[in-house]
Amino acid sequence: MKTIYTKDASNRKMFITREFAAPLSEVWEAWTDYKLLDEWWAPKPFKATTKLQDFREGGSWLYCMVGPDGQEFWCRADYKSILPLSEFVILDTFCDSNGKATGNLPQMEWKCQFNNSEIGTKVDIEMSFASEADMQTIMAMGFEEGFTAAHGNLDAYLQAQFKLRKEWKGNSKSRVTTYLNFPGTAEEAFTFYKEVFGTQFNGKGIQRFGDIPAESGHPPVADKVKKMVLHVELPILGNHVLMATDSPREMGFSLTQGNNMHICLEPETKSETKRLFDALSGGGAVTMPLTDMFFGAYFGTCTDKYGINWMFNCIEKK
Repeated sequence: MKTIYTKDASNRKMFITREFAAPLSEVWEAWTDYKLLDEWWAPKPFKATTKLQDFREGGSWLYCMVGPDGQEFWCRADYKSILPLSEFVILDTFCDSNGKATGNLPQMEWKCQFNNSEIGTKVDIEMSFASEADMQTIMAMGFEEGFTAAHGNLDAYLQAQFKLRKEWKGNSKSRVTTYLNFPGTAEEAFTFYKEVFGTQFNGKGIQRFGDIPAESGHPPVADKVKKMVLHVELPILGNHVLMATDSPREMGFSLTQGNNMHICLEPETKSETKRLFDALSGGGAVTMPLTDMFFGAYFGTCTDKYGINWMFNCIEKK
């Protein structure tokens, strides 16, 4: 996926579009929760650090970009309007550490919209400036390069994870598994489960983020993330398989009890996948629409009307 920029100098606007292979709820949280924003908002080697955030209409987010030499660049985003899981509008201002505008750099209004897309979630941003000169000033500061660099981690994570799952399964025979997400403790948990059930890991055992070769266009994986579990499978009882991954905050994930576990269905055909998906999502919520994904599967997620999370992953035999 690419970050696409379109400029309309005469109307002092810039439009930005980016798609993410993740459910809308996860992408929305990564853009609105300061704990996640601190992990990805600043392009390396800078680091974003939040002083305060009040995510509501009339509230604000006060943060700084800290350079490798310790120099600080403060910004304040004032939330003008919020439509949950759909849109928010902010006025972004360069300021001091107390949030007082400095006046030496331009203000920008951001209108950020979130919509389901064929691969997951599309984010559309409309940036408005007071003058064409203000827009040129922000561009000269390296905005495009920096903002694009901040978008890569989520795509790299998903592509690597699902590529492994396709390789490990090896056929299109239907099966049901349980998919678990951990905040960095997957290895500890699965070592425990392995001892309890007396079974061995499938395939190559524990695969780590650091095992995945670097691909063009993707940022390098942080050192502490390299040791985390990318994918692991463990048979338990009756040929049932537990699968898991770590979902590091560094890549924009936030786990809470309830969203860290899915029943994963792997039907043999797309038609059966769609039938089950439509039935289970009826009266519930589609968190990621069924679509043909870049990793070779017909994939989607939903929560049924009883609050149970379901994942669908169909690799149809040709």
